Amino acid sequence: MLESLLGSLFGGLFRLAPEFLKWLDRKNERDHELNMFRLQTDLEKQRGTFTLEEKYVDHSTAALDAIQEAFREQSATASTSYKWVAAASALVRPGITYVLFGLYVAVKIAALTYAINSGAAWRDVLIANWSADDFAMLNMILTFWFVGRAIEKYQK
Repeated sequence: MLESLLGSLFGGLFRLAPEFLKWLDRKNERDHELNMFRLQTDLEKQRGTFTLEEKYVDHSTAALDAIQEAFREQSATASTSYKWVAAASALVRPGITYVLFGLYVAVKIAALTYAINSGAAWRDVLIANWSADDFAMLNMILTFWFVGRAIEKYQK
């Protein structure tokens, strides 16, 4: 009796064993497919980032080419026109820079004068009047002019 009971039990287990192995195989297969999908998604993400960077580089290159072409055209126009026209054309950018910087200095001096006349200590006023934005603007102007010179020297 025990043998028949054990035989039935082992027979059922041996019959279920292939089904259990198939179930494990399908589970592993689904896990593998999920991992492959994740890897493919990551790859597509990286491709998208690369494409975006590539477009940015293309855009930057096109912008630099346009600036270079504008300088060439300005140089060609200046060489074929009267000397005073070429001089006036060459003074436009520095002139605008000087005017805007002069206005900036005038506003800062007016603010300092107003604050000092209202009774504040000049050291406190000066410290409060000079901010990170002021430093950034001055740095931007200096960088624009001096880096521009370095680029022009390199291109010659």
